Amino acid sequence: MTQTSRRFLPPEAVARISRLEILARNVVEGFLSGLHRSPYFGQSVEFAQHREYAPGDDIRRIDWKVWSKTDKYYIKQYEEETNLRTTLLVDLSESMQFGSGKLTKYEYACQLAAALSYMLLRQQDSVGITTFDSEIRSRVPASSKQNHLHAILATLEHDQPAKKTDLQQMLAQVADEQTRRGLIVVISDLFVDRDGLFKGLKLLRTRGHDVMVMHVMDDQELDFNYAGTTKFEGMEEAGDLICDPRSLRDGYVEAVTKFVEELNRNCARQMIDFQTIRTSQHLDAALAYYVTHRVGMRKSVRN
Repeated sequence: MTQTSRRFLPPEAVARISRLEILARNVVEGFLSGLHRSPYFGQSVEFAQHREYAPGDDIRRIDWKVWSKTDKYYIKQYEEETNLRTTLLVDLSESMQFGSGKLTKYEYACQLAAALSYMLLRQQDSVGITTFDSEIRSRVPASSKQNHLHAILATLEHDQPAKKTDLQQMLAQVADEQTRRGLIVVISDLFVDRDGLFKGLKLLRTRGHDVMVMHVMDDQELDFNYAGTTKFEGMEEAGDLICDPRSLRDGYVEAVTKFVEELNRNCARQMIDFQTIRTSQHLDAALAYYVTHRVGMRKSVRN
């Protein structure tokens, strides 16, 4: 495992994430069932890889040349036939540099994006990544090839937070470019204009995309457990502030609680999965919540 891989996808995290694979597979195979059968089936599309034959697969797609050499059945899989196409949108705004613990919000977001990519690629699904602030900074097109994880990790390693975010413009651009429906995952602290954010998310849903918002926040941003006179350095042109945080804590926590509730409420209206994640939260716990939440939503829809 490379140094980049160890930074954003620690071996101990891989071991924990592996336990989620069975549950994750059940979700991925069902929650976008409308996308699993490609409209381009039967046309000439780019070959991606082989996978082992499973009961129920069309025997006409068995690669008999591989069988003659290995005495095992393998199915040909093409780029357009992958189960799910996911685009991860990772916030590179300056506020993502903040961190009061072991990880900044951006470092946690990178680990989260790496873990999601790992799970999706292990399931032979297609995943791509876009990093952004006020504009697109980097883009790795979606692919299901097993060596694709390295390109994603390299992009996360290269980019660093610096500017302000224009999330509405970013989501509108993604909606225009993503002509094929899929899953869009937004990983951000969401320190943006809320009206613009909700308009952008609504546009993605109108275009037929499944959307998930992973709201990454530092513990101190949620709890505000500072003591003594403190200087707060503003990010994204916010300016600095010197104050006694204890006198502000109650009002601050109330405002943050309302902020998170508003985000949750508006996402629920659009049938968008929303999750606030602390940077102190274990990676596998954050992913387990995501997977079990989607399973619950599928059951409620069926019932």
